[in-house]
Amino acid sequence: MILADKIIDLRKKNGWSQEELAEKLDVSRQSISKWESAQSVPDLSRVIRMAELFGVSTDYLLKDELESLEPVESMAVSESSARLVTMEEANAFLEVRERNAQRISLGVLLCILCPVPVLLLLGTEQYGRLGMQENQAVGVGLILMFAMIGCAVALFVTSGIRGSRFSYLSTEPIETLYGVDGMVRERMERSHPSFVLQLTLGIVLCILSLLPIFVCLIAFGNEKDAPMVVASAVLLAMVAIGVWLIVRCAIIRGGFRVLLEEGDYSRAEKALSKRVSPYAGAYWLVVTAAYLAVSFLTMRWDVTWVIWPVAAVAHGAVFGVARALSKRDGK
Repeated sequence: MILADKIIDLRKKNGWSQEELAEKLDVSRQSISKWESAQSVPDLSRVIRMAELFGVSTDYLLKDELESLEPVESMAVSESSARLVTMEEANAFLEVRERNAQRISLGVLLCILCPVPVLLLLGTEQYGRLGMQENQAVGVGLILMFAMIGCAVALFVTSGIRGSRFSYLSTEPIETLYGVDGMVRERMERSHPSFVLQLTLGIVLCILSLLPIFVCLIAFGNEKDAPMVVASAVLLAMVAIGVWLIVRCAIIRGGFRVLLEEGDYSRAEKALSKRVSPYAGAYWLVVTAAYLAVSFLTMRWDVTWVIWPVAAVAHGAVFGVARALSKRDGK
C-alpha cells in the first residue's frame, strides 16, 4: 500500500474530511487532495505530524511494504470491518444516484404542483367553458391531482428499489480502492459550478414565488378571485421548479460525499444516523399527512405549501438536537 492510500485509509478511519485534515496539518485542502491522488508527496515534517495525528509510526507511512499496523485507540473502525468499493461499483453508484436525482426531484415537483388543476378549474371557473358542471370539475380536478401524486409515488418507489443495492454505502464504513477517491473528487469539483448555479436558482425562485401574489394584490386588490387563483398557481409552479432544482443538485452532490465519507456520511455520522434515522421516516409521514389534511380541510393550497419549508427547517433543528444528544450519550 503506497503513502497516498494510507493517508486516505487513516483519514477515513478517523472520520475526517480532507478539509479537516488540512486544517490539522496547516495546509490547503488541495495539498491533501494531491497527496491522496499521488500527484505529490508531503514533506518530512508533515509526515511526522500525520504519524502523530493518526497514531502510527512514520515507518508505516513511508514504507510501502508495511501494510498492517496494530489497532490504535483513535481508530473508530478497523479495516477488516469496512466494505471495499471498486472503481466499477463507484461509477455504477454515481450513475444510479444521478438517475434517481432526476426521478425524486420530478416526484417532488409533481407533489407540489398537484393542486394546480383543481385551483385553475374551480378558481377561474374554466369548467363552464369546458361544458362541465361544478361537481364534474371537482371530480376531474381530483382525478388529475391524485394521478400526479400516484406518478410521484411511483417515481419515489422505483428510485428506492434502484438505489437499494447501494444502501450500505450510506450506512456502513467503506474503503475505496486505489484511484476511486481521486476520481470521485475530480467529478465533484467538475460539477461544482453546476451545483452552485442550480442551488442558487432554486433558492431565488422559492424567494421570488410570492411576487405573483403581491402583483395581483396591487393590480386587482381583493375584488377578483380569478387573478388571485392564477397567481397562486404561478406561485406553486415557481416553488415546484425551485425545489426541483434544489433536490436534484443536492442528491447528486450527496452521492459524491457518500463515497468520500464526508459531511453527513462520515463514519462518526453514520453511527449516529443509525440511532436517529428510524424517527426521520415517521417524521415526514406525519408532515405529509398534516399537509394533505390541512389542505383538504381549508382548500387553501396557495398557503398550505408553507408547511414544507417550515417542516424542513424544523427537521434540521429537531434532528440536529437529537444527533447532538445521541453523540453526547455515546461518549
